Amino acid sequence: MTKQDTTDKPWGGRFTEATDAFVERFTASVGFDQRLYFHDIQGSIAHATMLTKVGVLTEEERDQIMAGLNDIRSEIEAGKFDWSVTLEDVHMNIEARLTQKIGITGKKLHTGRSRNDQVATDIRLYLRDEIDVIGAELKRLIEGLVGLAEREADAIMPGFTHLQTAQPVTFGHHMLAWVEMLKRDYGRLQDCRERVNVLPLGAAALAGTTYPIDRQITCDLLGFSAVAENSLDAVSDRDFAIEFSGFASLLMMHLSRFSEELVLWTSAQFNFINLPDRFCTGSSIMPQKKNPDVPELIRGKTGRVYGHLTSLLTLMKSQPLAYNKDNQEDKEPLFDTIDTVKGSLKAYGDMMPALTVNRPVMEEAARRGFSTATDLADYLVRKGVPFRDAHEIVGKSVAFGVAENRDLSEMTLEELQQFSQVIDADVFDVLTLEGSVNARNHTGGTAPVQVKAAAARVKSWLADR
Repeated sequence: MTKQDTTDKPWGGRFTEATDAFVERFTASVGFDQRLYFHDIQGSIAHATMLTKVGVLTEEERDQIMAGLNDIRSEIEAGKFDWSVTLEDVHMNIEARLTQKIGITGKKLHTGRSRNDQVATDIRLYLRDEIDVIGAELKRLIEGLVGLAEREADAIMPGFTHLQTAQPVTFGHHMLAWVEMLKRDYGRLQDCRERVNVLPLGAAALAGTTYPIDRQITCDLLGFSAVAENSLDAVSDRDFAIEFSGFASLLMMHLSRFSEELVLWTSAQFNFINLPDRFCTGSSIMPQKKNPDVPELIRGKTGRVYGHLTSLLTLMKSQPLAYNKDNQEDKEPLFDTIDTVKGSLKAYGDMMPALTVNRPVMEEAARRGFSTATDLADYLVRKGVPFRDAHEIVGKSVAFGVAENRDLSEMTLEELQQFSQVIDADVFDVLTLEGSVNARNHTGGTAPVQVKAAAARVKSWLADR
């Protein structure tokens, strides 16, 4: 069995034998948590600044530490930093390099803190910044959908229930339905950010510290909105990561629903839309194929994010207070969730404004499915026919249309009157697709004027964020 000198470890003083080489590799997290380097250094600079203000460090020591940490950040960003599995994680790697650079003063940086509150702070700082990036991408996608909705405010398409033609709507109205989902996602993301933005630093290992720290100083320096109130909870809480993953799962569910519709609409059977070639791929054997790989892949990645949510929930479900090594397993699911959401939003944000609509095909599809049947029933009700009777009259009219292979709007007045004598020539005003969508002229309706008004409200909503 391969052994190492116990003095290689910052915590090795109590141990009489070195860590097993396999255990060292198995328990190390530096392979994935090194992405926290920027926020680890950011937190350390704030911690050193606070320690100076309360008299634990001198100004000279603070300046040495800050200069050393900034040099280390430059080394990492230049790809010149030597990450060591022996040093386990991002925190110990940076601290060891700091001590190497500035000597014994580097060992003073960890005064009054533990890796437990340090990593909790790093993750919150990292996630807070990523939330802001994701929020910006969400807004960009919403802006793109609003622009598409305005452009296609009067493009008629069939609205579906049970994937059967139901009533005519406009493509713009359909895009704004997607926008409403994304607005809710944005609200959930900002709500999550509020709970992420709490400072754990100062909780130390689990019980706080005997040093005269001032946590509010660190809180203000790092831009947190509050200090974690309980030291036990501060180091062991990962609710914020689970909550973010819950947000991400709902967002990806919405993107998956969008993707399913895009995949259907680009098929030869629908042919409602065209995606630019740059968002599609071909087949290695079938030269005619143009595959909507971007929406298909995003639809597939949804399950990946759901899995990460389940992983984090399971990770936390049996942990006693306070910190446990289990929590090392929080980072990879969280990091991959962040990467997946950012990539999916970028793809959609780039793709949707470039989408084009096949208006004649959509309109013909709406006409084929007797989508104005409800309009005929409403017409009869306005003429005094009880709704249930109107429903039956229209059902018989549709059955006639199916047999004759003609839409309601294509029937003659005499043919319609055989089902009800109250039908008059003005019925054709409501049987046209344009008449049907224009008749829904109220807030939330599919009339083009309402689509444009709704788009304007979303623009106002965006401007306030």
